[in-house]
Amino acid sequence: RNFGGRSYDCSSDCADLTSYMSRCYSCRVHSGCFMVYDRANYMGNQYFVRRGEYPDCMSMGMSDFFRSCRMIPMYRGSYRMRIYERENFEGQMYELMDDCDNIMDRYRMSNCMSCHVMDGHWLMYEQPHYRGRMMYFWPGEYRNFSSMGWGSGMRFMSMRRIMDSCY
Repeated sequence: RNFGGRSYDCSSDCADLTSYMSRCYSCRVHSGCFMVYDRANYMGNQYFVRRGEYPDCMSMGMSDFFRSCRMIPMYRGSYRMRIYERENFEGQMYELMDDCDNIMDRYRMSNCMSCHVMDGHWLMYEQPHYRGRMMYFWPGEYRNFSSMGWGSGMRFMSMRRIMDSCY
């Protein structure tokens, strides 16, 4: 904690930080944006970090220490994502091109349980107004959020673009 002990410089994805040090309790981000994970292989709870100092992972809501990290590439294009009410792209569908702080208020949609990201990089949150656990999404199809390491019934209620202003 508080940047003490050994350090490791990371400029790309790292599936298992424990191969470089036994524990990682704090980090400094010199440039760019990263997702840090409390389990190896980009699993478990995720936390978005950008340039700055993070002296104690517990102050970020983590129960233990960082075990893996993923670099978020800079993106300056358009943003487009389809969200679906149920798994496997079923139920109501809406297309987003900007942030949405509450899908219930905006679309009268009570769940988002699958999505297709066509353009851009997004953070999705389990609660409205960008609160609760978050997950990072990049272009691709996500048929079942529960298969991504959070258990059954995972759903999201707000989503935000990761824009160049985040860097």
